[in-house]
Amino acid sequence: MPEGWEWDETLYRGSARYYARGRPPYAPGLVTVLANRLGLDGRGRLLDVGCGPGVLGVALAGRFAAVVGVDPDPSMLVEAERAAAAAGVGNARWVQARAEALPGGLGMFRVATFGQSFHWMERDLVAGIVFGMLEPGGAFVQISDVKEAPADADDLPHPAPPYPAIGELVRAYLGPVRRAGTGVLRHGTPGDEAAVLERAGFVGPERVRVPNGELLTRDADDLVAWVYSRSDSAPHLFDERRDGFERDLRRLLADASPSGRFAERAPDTEVFIWRTS
Repeated sequence: MPEGWEWDETLYRGSARYYARGRPPYAPGLVTVLANRLGLDGRGRLLDVGCGPGVLGVALAGRFAAVVGVDPDPSMLVEAERAAAAAGVGNARWVQARAEALPGGLGMFRVATFGQSFHWMERDLVAGIVFGMLEPGGAFVQISDVKEAPADADDLPHPAPPYPAIGELVRAYLGPVRRAGTGVLRHGTPGDEAAVLERAGFVGPERVRVPNGELLTRDADDLVAWVYSRSDSAPHLFDERRDGFERDLRRLLADASPSGRFAERAPDTEVFIWRTS
């Protein structure tokens, strides 16, 4: 886990209702790429670990016989159920549990996915547990946005979201050290994941970059949702100052774009595929 921080149940408290709206989507070709690389044919089971509001589990449900999403935050699971119902997905179930509490009688799986979640876990423990839950030839798949500087905004129809200014405002309210849950993040996301997974017995990885670049048109509500969807600016962190923070945030956004519209290019999606053999 990130140095200086210990998991607690407040990590994303209050964020679930903002997550799907605030976060940029994965690349449209992600499901096809995974299906081709993993030979997905509608059989087998998917374990989505740290599933959040079900973004990956719902998207991939049609490629498996069954999906099990696991997350410690009950509000995230409520959102996952809603998303599954809206998409007509009937082969998914959502289980409240920490990854460290697996296997939890959930059985065996063909694929386990981690959508920007593995770094929050006790990684050696979870990697070892999940290795034992995968069928022979199974895959441990890490999925994340590509973290790069925003593309040139010259060709955008609206101003780009003022992310640096938003970050400064968050720090003005919460202090210069990133917070998460009831703790702080002194050194950010931990590294050495290759060593962690190799110790667990996985081989690889196969690295795939799925291009995106889709034009996203956003409004102020979308960007407020983006702020509250993050662990380091989750709603509960502001306590009684939240109303004041949101007023200042909306004022900042109005100054940045009087029309109330923003535009940006969605980031590419990066995939790391590790196999049991």
